[in-house]
This record gives sequence, structure tokens and C-alpha cells, in this order.
Amino acid sequence: MKGFLSQKQVETIKEQYPVGTRIELIHMDDPYGPNEAGTQGTVEGVDDAGTLHMRWDNGRTLGIVPGEDQFKVIPKSQEEVMENDQKQTMGGMGM
Repeated sequence: MKGFLSQKQVETIKEQYPVGTRIELIHMDDPYGPNEAGTQGTVEGVDDAGTLHMRWDNGRTLGIVPGEDQFKVIPKSQEEVMENDQKQTMGGMGM
């Protein structure tokens, strides 16, 4: 990474990749990186340096760095979106 990210840039990363976002790794330029292309995982948080802390499906926890590592967001399935929408509408006050 070239230099430090500004607080605004880190906030943007946190908004783009909230906790629970599913990620698929395309490429990681790390000789110690245990994850191969195609490995999937879930964002557990974003630190103040902008690193995505991951819980990979293979049990690893190595973070990924936007701008250095290549990855893509796995879109939520339509079923998951509908379930989440339904949970939100049911969250109102009930009598």
C-alpha cells in the first residue's frame, strides 16, 4: 500500500464492506497467504488502516487489503435479501 489512508477513506471502506459482507478472493500477493483464488469468507470488521479482517470458510483469519489484494463481493442471494427485508418489517412495534 502506498502511504496511509485518510480517515475518510477508511470510513468509505467500512461502508463498502460492512460486517457480514461475503468476499471471494481473486489474488493475494502474499507468500505466506494461505488462501487460494476462489476462497470465500466473511468480513468480521475493518480496522483503522482499512484492512478487512476476515473469517475465511477454510478456517483462516488472514486480513485483506483493498487496493493491494484482489477480491470481489459475493452478492446476497435474492432469498437472503427477501428474508432480511421481512425481518426488518417485522421489527416494528407490535401489540
